[in-house]
Amino acid sequence: MSTSSDRASEAYRRYLSAVLLHAHAGAKACDLGATDLYALNILDLSGPLTPGELGARTGLTTGPTTRLIDRLEQAGYVRRTPSPDDRRKVIVEPVGEPADLDRALAPARRRIGEIIQGYSPDEARVLFDYFERAAQAFTEAAEELRAGRTGG
Repeated sequence: MSTSSDRASEAYRRYLSAVLLHAHAGAKACDLGATDLYALNILDLSGPLTPGELGARTGLTTGPTTRLIDRLEQAGYVRRTPSPDDRRKVIVEPVGEPADLDRALAPARRRIGEIIQGYSPDEARVLFDYFERAAQAFTEAAEELRAGRTGG
């Protein structure tokens, strides 16, 4: 007999898998790799980053980060500019987004919007509080994994 904890864990794993699979499908619909789309999202949310910062946030080493930036630059989504603080450094800044991105994400945005509209304002606040706090928890957990630490 499964416990409510087991059911919650299963539901959460199902949710995370669906989000990941949707991200891959969205990237493919825009003729991008999932990591490329993820990097564009990071740049959109955080603003310009050094290649090292972008690599750290994507979990890529130097070589793959360079190839990622090259692909995005060639496609017209980012540009490399000199750092205003240190001429030896380069900053990667977003300059565009995939043309099909809004179209690719529209069905999920619509469906999720419909779900959220079904909640009261107080319930929606709890959901958004969860998303903010969970995003931070996942970021910290990823940093622990990259550093070789585990919090268990």
